[in-house]
Amino acid sequence: MSIFDVMESSVQTYARSFPVVFNQARGVWLHDNKGKRYLDFLAGAGTLNYGHNHPALKEALIEYIQADGIAHGLDMHTSAKAAFLTALQDIILKPRAMEHVAQFTGPTGTNAVEAAMKLARKVTGRNNIVAFTNGFHGVSLGALAATGNQHHRGGAGTVLANVTRLPYDGYPGAGEDSLLLFETMLNDNSSGLDKPAAVLFEVVQGEGGLNVASVEWLQRLEQICRRHDILMIVDDIQAGCGRTGTFFSFEPAGIKPDIITLSKSLSGMGLPFALVLMRPELDQWEPGEHNGTFRGNNHAFITARKALETFWQDDSFAAGVRAKGKLLTRRLQAMADKHPQLFDKVKGRGMMQGIACRSGEIADVITSKAFERGLVIETAGPNDEVVKCLCPLVITEAELTQGLDWLEAAIDETAGERLSKAS
Repeated sequence: MSIFDVMESSVQTYARSFPVVFNQARGVWLHDNKGKRYLDFLAGAGTLNYGHNHPALKEALIEYIQADGIAHGLDMHTSAKAAFLTALQDIILKPRAMEHVAQFTGPTGTNAVEAAMKLARKVTGRNNIVAFTNGFHGVSLGALAATGNQHHRGGAGTVLANVTRLPYDGYPGAGEDSLLLFETMLNDNSSGLDKPAAVLFEVVQGEGGLNVASVEWLQRLEQICRRHDILMIVDDIQAGCGRTGTFFSFEPAGIKPDIITLSKSLSGMGLPFALVLMRPELDQWEPGEHNGTFRGNNHAFITARKALETFWQDDSFAAGVRAKGKLLTRRLQAMADKHPQLFDKVKGRGMMQGIACRSGEIADVITSKAFERGLVIETAGPNDEVVKCLCPLVITEAELTQGLDWLEAAIDETAGERLSKAS
């Protein structure tokens, strides 16, 4: 038995799908302790948009550490924080005409969601939050109440309250108006819907199965919220930082969220870091009202600033993401068309796409066979039925093609085995 078998809790998940010991990573490649290398189509579940150990980010962090830069400072002012905030304001917020202010929460995405929900309730004086089917927002109790997945909800051990679940775009079926129910209930004093403080949603639902909200749905949701004085919270923890082809996932829709949560790839290098952006008039916290020992990671300030300066000074990086997203769409659609007996459809947007299998069992076989070939790739969706491509955004077209070739070979092998069994 390994030390992991002896000492680590059974709650571990990814290690079960990828049962090797990794010991090195660079760019889009992982290496195990036996010398085999793997192409990373997981990217820390969206945490490594700029790849592993990006040299510019790594150099900036090493230089800061060697100069005895502040490693931990609670929420005190530091030069690292000032430099990050300046870059965030100048490179991201001002060009998008956003006046949001920043709150540094505990270092996890779920803590950012907790803070956003608490703030919405504090500002409005209302308790209810509207969340949507298949949404995933974290597994601490407040965020878990807004998360749809029953597997995660079942681990709570208590009542998950003060959230009303409504259908996401497309959930009732193609052509169905999923916001009609929301608006009708808001206008009916006997609907039983407590007027919400906010709606909380992902523009592209990552863990929920790569469901994409249309521009029209997002714009109508914003109109409903404005008419009824309801705050809009966009959870951009997985879909943000360029994953869909723009820095924020909501940009193509032109909506203006009141509150935005960010984490995962915000640090640029896999360092724990989470942030809440809010319109200035919503910043009604009393000092220390939502705090935490690790709110604001100074090492992450360094790498996050460098990531913004390296990748987001102009549109060239985002344009490359969009181009690779089109390549990904073409290849996945060809796989779906080739094996209609295995697949339902291609889902997602940008470099956050996947292929929905007809069952979770099929998806599991495909990802296992892909791993045997050297491709680290996971599943998503309510039944783990979506094979999800979430590779680093810095991947080259040649590397992306190689990974997709391995995925296609795994799919072909799966289809062949199922055909043999059927005959």
